[in-house]
Amino acid sequence: MRYKSLLTLAASPNRIGPALAAAAGLARSFDAHLDALAVGVDRTQVGYSYVGSGAVMLQMALDRAEEEARRTEAALKAALVAEGPELRWGLESAVTQLGALSELVAMRARYADLVVLAKPYGKGVGPEDEAILEAAMFEGMAPVLVVPENSAALTGRFRHIVLAWNQSREALVAAKQALPFLTAAERVTITVIDPAAHGPERSDPGGLLCQFLVRHGVKAEVAVLARTLPRVSDVLVRQCLDSNADLLVMGAYGHSRFREAILGGATRNMLEAAELPVFMAH
Repeated sequence: MRYKSLLTLAASPNRIGPALAAAAGLARSFDAHLDALAVGVDRTQVGYSYVGSGAVMLQMALDRAEEEARRTEAALKAALVAEGPELRWGLESAVTQLGALSELVAMRARYADLVVLAKPYGKGVGPEDEAILEAAMFEGMAPVLVVPENSAALTGRFRHIVLAWNQSREALVAAKQALPFLTAAERVTITVIDPAAHGPERSDPGGLLCQFLVRHGVKAEVAVLARTLPRVSDVLVRQCLDSNADLLVMGAYGHSRFREAILGGATRNMLEAAELPVFMAH
């Protein structure tokens, strides 16, 4: 299994650097085609406008979104050209309202093996960045590689990968969809945090997954950790730092997205804290 069709999206000309560089590096490594989409987002909330001003405000917001899409497209094109002639790529731009963004992203993501995006939380990040990430995973049914601002160009070969395992469907989907990365890694640590005392894997946490991965040629081992910090994400961050991992693989949004948004969760907390690339699938 190899990734042959990659996708990256940007909603601002100021946020294309890490994701574009990472996607281009992976495309060259896997001999894949890279598609890039520049998105201009109309963030108008018409319900809060004054009577009679709706049409004017809508047109102004649309003009701003179109200008933003043009500037983002120009920045993406310049970055793609700078990657050199050996990179195969395509570029499109689109304008949409925030409420229709999911449909636009999903339509592209469904036909990609992997979506590469910038970190959706932090300074200068808008609500559209999180919406793009969720749309790619949920409606687009694609795995997503999230790269932090300080990420260098990626080659597809990670030295040490931490794979978060909790026996959930989401974690299993992530493990299977990350196989191109896992098989190329020098070492993969299946990390189980506070396994259930009465669960189906109580006698051998992570054992069946390790067996499955080893049969695919993955150099896998299992680490069972106690929850010594307040949040699961804190333990994962510590594990990645202590073991010098350069990629984290995890299932995303085990709870409902509404509960994650209101209360937080391992997915959101991990993305906020992560200083290494994070591979997620749902």
